[in-house]
Amino acid sequence: MVKILLGFFLIVNFVYALDVEVFEEVQVNENPLILKIKSFLDEETYNENSQFIKVIFEPETDFYENERVDSVKVVQTLKDNGLLKLFFSKPSELRLNFKTSGAPLFFVKLMGDTLRNIGYYRYVTIASNLDASEFTWNIALTSEYATDPLVLEEELQKSACKIIDIERNSAYEWTYVIDMDKGFLDIEILTAQEESSLKRSPYAHWLNVSKIKTLDILSSRRNSWYPYIAYYDASLHLLKVIRESKIHRNMKLHIPKNAKYIKIADLYTMKNIRDKLILKPKGAK
Repeated sequence: MVKILLGFFLIVNFVYALDVEVFEEVQVNENPLILKIKSFLDEETYNENSQFIKVIFEPETDFYENERVDSVKVVQTLKDNGLLKLFFSKPSELRLNFKTSGAPLFFVKLMGDTLRNIGYYRYVTIASNLDASEFTWNIALTSEYATDPLVLEEELQKSACKIIDIERNSAYEWTYVIDMDKGFLDIEILTAQEESSLKRSPYAHWLNVSKIKTLDILSSRRNSWYPYIAYYDASLHLLKVIRESKIHRNMKLHIPKNAKYIKIADLYTMKNIRDKLILKPKGAK
């Protein structure tokens, strides 16, 4: 009797081992597109709509770019077909994690501008980390909906950046991997002999000065402008800062040779600039 039970036990274990092997093989062989789709949906939603999903994701080759699943297109397709809900039942804390291999200071500035342009003005940095291969920036904000990846992608494209992967950690936390190898700040480029003006703003003014040698700034008499000028290179490394503790009506700036960006602000508060600043760039590089 003992021999019979032992034999039965061995057979059951052998069959179970085969089942596990088959299951693992199925998991390994499942294509990347299906895995990505499943990562954006809960199990019930996927199972109930699996046949419909097969239809809307045909041909599968349309959802790959450079042999990588096009995450933005996947999310957009799910959203357009009512399978992915980005709105919350009430305002909730949304966490966004951004990853890149680019320069941290430049990335935070670029992403900050991008978020502001899509309506995210109030957020707090939860953490940031730089290692040998990538920089990660984690923020939190209160929102009624999760970020629409297509809207974010369209805004990033203005700075020659793009989303190369998306992870849905939960309904309230998303991770974006950003390619910014060719990125630049989407701001006004000053050119010689083309006068322009800066309107009143609560934020510092950023400009691209890579094409000019000097810049004359004229301040309206309505302003009480205490100049704060900062120059940066292409990666936003600080090159030089000018601070003036007296009110100025005009300034002549000589642009450093390797400066690409300039920040024009007030030493104390932007409220001191009540009217516009006139810019007169000169000398083409």
